[in-house]
Amino acid sequence: MYQLVDIQAQHNADISRVIKQVGAEFGAIGDGFGPGDPEVACMSEHYLLENRSRYIVALVNDQPVGGAGIAPFQPGSDTCELKKLFLLPQYRGLGIGVALTKACLAFAQQQGYQHCYLDTLANMTAAIRLYESVGFTHLTQPIAGSIHGGCDVWMLKTLS
Repeated sequence: MYQLVDIQAQHNADISRVIKQVGAEFGAIGDGFGPGDPEVACMSEHYLLENRSRYIVALVNDQPVGGAGIAPFQPGSDTCELKKLFLLPQYRGLGIGVALTKACLAFAQQQGYQHCYLDTLANMTAAIRLYESVGFTHLTQPIAGSIHGGCDVWMLKTLS
């Protein structure tokens, strides 16, 4: 069994390790990829409700095994971004990624966002199937302002 909780300071080191480990598994290393973003070192300080953002951690036996977040794509925007959905390999295929994604999208709707954007890598095929299953559609290019130049798949979902 797993539990979904809002990120707390005590999760920072573990979730940073998860993000970097999974990023490396798929070649997402360095500038232009989510695991290289400065926020990864201290996620709890960057995902705050007052900023219309939230990072949700998946715990198994009280240990972080993955997480996902929502944050404004740009300040004041009606578009949010699904960010840093990473899950350790041994916990994939158990519904945790779907639960994280749905919790993030529910939060985005509560916050009044109209659209949710994400960027990812083509080799993250299971993640892409997950995104498609919850209504994300493919874009031909990133939306203006995207900072992850290393990504080669861009998706958008209209929130109702």
